[in-house]
Amino acid sequence: MWITFAVLSALLLGGYEVAKKMALENNAVLPVLFLNIALSVLIFLPFSFLSAFTPWLNHTVVHIPPISPGAHAAILLKAVLVLSSWIFAYYAMKHLPIIITTSIKSTQPVFTLIGAILFFSERLNAYQWAGITLAMVALVLFSAAGKKEGIRFERNRWVYFIFAATLLGAISSLWDKHLVLAFDKTAVQVYTAYYQFLLMVPVMVLLWWPKRKTSTPFRWNQAIVWVTACLTLSDFFYFYSLSLDGALISVVSTIRKGGVIVPFIAGAVLFHEKNIPVKAVLLGLVLIGIYLLYLGS
Repeated sequence: MWITFAVLSALLLGGYEVAKKMALENNAVLPVLFLNIALSVLIFLPFSFLSAFTPWLNHTVVHIPPISPGAHAAILLKAVLVLSSWIFAYYAMKHLPIIITTSIKSTQPVFTLIGAILFFSERLNAYQWAGITLAMVALVLFSAAGKKEGIRFERNRWVYFIFAATLLGAISSLWDKHLVLAFDKTAVQVYTAYYQFLLMVPVMVLLWWPKRKTSTPFRWNQAIVWVTACLTLSDFFYFYSLSLDGALISVVSTIRKGGVIVPFIAGAVLFHEKNIPVKAVLLGLVLIGIYLLYLGS
């Protein structure tokens, strides 16, 4: 049963990337991100209220327990990391082909393992080294493929943005290992959204509002709602899958990364991207690399 929920999480995560690309087309980035986070907060607020003032949600997967000041500090750090990653990723998604951005982002487990080597002195086995090598080769080849579309990886700032998003996401994943073991999973998800909202307010006031008339204007797009819905449900199914007996986090995480197939299909069908056969082969290399990481774990 937990594999079923992991697959649902993967499909919804892929849908989230597609909806995000649609929401950002000819649109201002920061307001879209702000609304996505605000909508998540609106979804979570009723559950927080019911958890705090009634016993109705006790012993359910949507119960949000009170947490300690130390937990709040730890979750605030996660919110900073995730929000920073999202800002970079949203800008990259707006300006780059969806297949390139999602393929690079899907290599996040590789950078997480590299971080584990550098900061936690972990040693990798042959499968893990093979997975890292294969994924890195795919990234180099993606750079060559991007040149055919006029995207020079070494000179394109949006490519740097998606790599920054991936690295920050990897750091967040390393921090998640502590959070998931130490605190309630639902509380981590909900309070991360609350803190992201609080952090986005000064970002909007200081960075977007003064330049709103001279930059890309914001326009409402119904895809904004789908971004929030897909991501919220994807995270819920992810955490629920991990809470079931017998669930293996390495398997769940690997399945979830397989959701990159959804934006690949959308890139070919909806966004009419170029060089689809070449990108399919390179994406296959990335997925094989991730599978090797799973075998090694």
